[in-house]
Amino acid sequence: MRKIGIVGAGQAGLQLGIGLRRDGYEVVMTSNQTAAQIGDGRVTSSQCMFDRALESERRLGLDFWHDAPPVEGIQFSLVPGGNTALSWSSRLDRPGKSVDQRIKMPRWMEEFERLGGDLRIADVDKAGLEALSKECDLVVVASGKGEIGRLFERDDSRSPFDKPQRSLALTYVHGMTPRAEHSAVNFNLIPGVGEYFVFPALTLSGPCEIMVFEGLVGGPMDRWAAVTTPAEHLAESLRILREYLPDEYARAKDVTLTDDRGILAGRFAPTVRKPVLRLPSGAHALGMGDTVCLNDPITGQGANNASHCAATYHAAIVAHGNRPFDAPFMQSAFDHYWDYAQFVVAWTNNMLLPPPDHMVRILGAAQMDARIAHWFVNGFNDPRTYFPTITDPALTDAFLRRAA
Repeated sequence: MRKIGIVGAGQAGLQLGIGLRRDGYEVVMTSNQTAAQIGDGRVTSSQCMFDRALESERRLGLDFWHDAPPVEGIQFSLVPGGNTALSWSSRLDRPGKSVDQRIKMPRWMEEFERLGGDLRIADVDKAGLEALSKECDLVVVASGKGEIGRLFERDDSRSPFDKPQRSLALTYVHGMTPRAEHSAVNFNLIPGVGEYFVFPALTLSGPCEIMVFEGLVGGPMDRWAAVTTPAEHLAESLRILREYLPDEYARAKDVTLTDDRGILAGRFAPTVRKPVLRLPSGAHALGMGDTVCLNDPITGQGANNASHCAATYHAAIVAHGNRPFDAPFMQSAFDHYWDYAQFVVAWTNNMLLPPPDHMVRILGAAQMDARIAHWFVNGFNDPRTYFPTITDPALTDAFLRRAA
C-alpha cells in the first residue's frame, strides 16, 4: 500500500491520517509536540464545529465526546453604544459542538497510533520535508499557522488583506449564566468596536463557555498587548463586556477562568496560499487546512474548513489509485476543496468589512421572519447556501420578497 507523510497533527492532519489508516494506507505523521505537551499547553482555538464537519468525524469513529454540551442555535445582536438595537435567534437543524483541542488532539493521536500509524515527534523544516518526500509517495503539510506553512506562496488574487483585520482573544470560563432559551453561539456586533461571540464547549475541567473577542485593530477592544497575567486577561475580558455589552456582562460577571492556560491573544492576516510547494530537490508537497486557507475566526469556520479539507483530500487520494501524486494531482485536490472553501473565504472576508445595506436588510428581516433567521443560522453549517443571495443587492431583495 502507498505511504503518505503528513506534517502536523491537528484537526486536518489527524483526520486525514486516521481516515487513510482505516483504508489501509501507510501513514507517517509528524507533530512538534507530544500528546502530553498538547494536553498541558495553552488553548489554541475556539473550534466550534457544525454538523457537516461533525459528520465527517462520526464516519471515521472519532466522535468520542458525547458529553460535550451542544450548540443548539445562533443568536445575533447588534449593540451600538451599549444599547441592543437588533436581536434574534434560531435553532440549528442539528447541533454543533466544541471540544478543546487539548482534549481532542491527544485522543486522536492515540487513535492514530492504535490503528498502526507512525507518529513521530519532530519539528519539520525544509530539509525534513525533503526527507519525507524520499520516504513517502505523497507529503501533505497541515501545519496550521506554523512557520513551515510560510514556504507556500501567498495567492494575492485570493488574499485581499495583507494585514490583520482584528485583534483576537479567547477566554475559557466556568460559571456563566446559561441562556434563557436553547444553547447558542451568541454573536454580538458592536459598530466601530468589533465583535464578541460566546458559546458552550468541553474543556479539561468539564463544560465551559468560550468567549471570543474580535476587536478592530487599534480600537478600544485592542488592548491585549498590555495584558501580562491570566487574571489581567480575565479582567480585560470583563471590562469589554461591561463597557460595550451590558446584557452579556450580566451573564458573565461571576465567571472564573477554567485554568491559567485557557487564554489566548494574537492577530494574523487572513491568507490563501498556493497549494503546491516545490522543494529544492524537485519534489513537491501539498498544503492543506490553515496552511493554505487561513480565515479570520469571525464566522467560526476554521475547524470546519480543516475537516472539509481533510475529507476532500482523503477522497482524492483514494480515487487516485496507483498513479503518481504529482503536482497536477495536488492542484486538482486543492481545486476540489476550493470549490467549497471559496464561499467560506468570501463570506468571512466580507464580514470583516462594514456591512453593505443589503446585508443589513437581511439581518433586519431575520428579526421579523423566523424563516429568514433559520436560513441565515443554518448557513453556518454550509456557507455555500448564502450564495449568490448575499452577493448582490438585487438578489437579496428578490430573496426577501419571496420570503415575504
